[in-house]
Amino acid sequence: MLLSPVCIFPGIFLKLFILTIQTAFTYITGAISELYDEREAASIAHIIMEHLTGMSKLDRIVHKTKILSPDQKQRLKTAIEALQRQEPVQYITGTGWFYGMELLVNKNVLIPRPETEELVEWIVQDAAHRHRLHLLDVGTGSGCIPLALKKSLPDAQVSAVDVSEGALEVARSNASRLHLDVNFLLMDALNPAQVSTLPSFDLIVSNPPYITQSEQQSMQERVWGYEPSIALFVPDSDALLFYRHISMMAQQKLLPGGALYFEINEALGKEVVALMEELGFKEVTLKQDMFGKDRMVKGKI
Repeated sequence: MLLSPVCIFPGIFLKLFILTIQTAFTYITGAISELYDEREAASIAHIIMEHLTGMSKLDRIVHKTKILSPDQKQRLKTAIEALQRQEPVQYITGTGWFYGMELLVNKNVLIPRPETEELVEWIVQDAAHRHRLHLLDVGTGSGCIPLALKKSLPDAQVSAVDVSEGALEVARSNASRLHLDVNFLLMDALNPAQVSTLPSFDLIVSNPPYITQSEQQSMQERVWGYEPSIALFVPDSDALLFYRHISMMAQQKLLPGGALYFEINEALGKEVVALMEELGFKEVTLKQDMFGKDRMVKGKI
């Protein structure tokens, strides 16, 4: 198969041709056509074009003949080169969407996923008629979970911890931009001495690292090659490492009637349920995501 000059010489192509908004969109989809199917390539192109122009999809249709500036062309070239290296588009634009919020993201944090929105929605539904709850998110990353919970449950007192200072910088920036009051703390959830300093909570939630190292071989490079491995992987020899430690933490820190929520590896649903039941949790519930995969677990104290 012959590749177009757009794919092989993106810099030269940009210098030789004047690009309008419409032709730039076509240029992007052509440049990444070997990596993504047509629908995904178009979605990525729309994200890049909105990032470059600051214009909505409708505005770009209306002004499709508007010519890109030299600066926009240079930024487009940089974006195309990153996409061709399979860098996720969210890291290129520096933003990702979660629960109706535009969040800052970089390589210190995972890109928020739709499945995690379902976990948030489960908690919000359970907590809708409760007031002044104290909530904790363990391994917060970009802060997507606690920020979404604070947005939906404004009278809740929300805290979040992470072992990465780089991740906490992103989370705090997101909280500031969204004007949401969340208390972010640097903490290793596997360190009992640090965990002991936490107060008590009504609800604890965590989307911990849960992909075994052997599963990496079946993952797309655009995930494991760019997203932080510390937030993705657990040893093959102890796939339940974080579930066990966080469950033990929750046993100590949850108030009577409190609940622990996990996002889980779809292959470990029964194992996580069994672990929580062995540790004394009641009414342990396994819930599927929108794709019918085991994805969430809840247990009560």
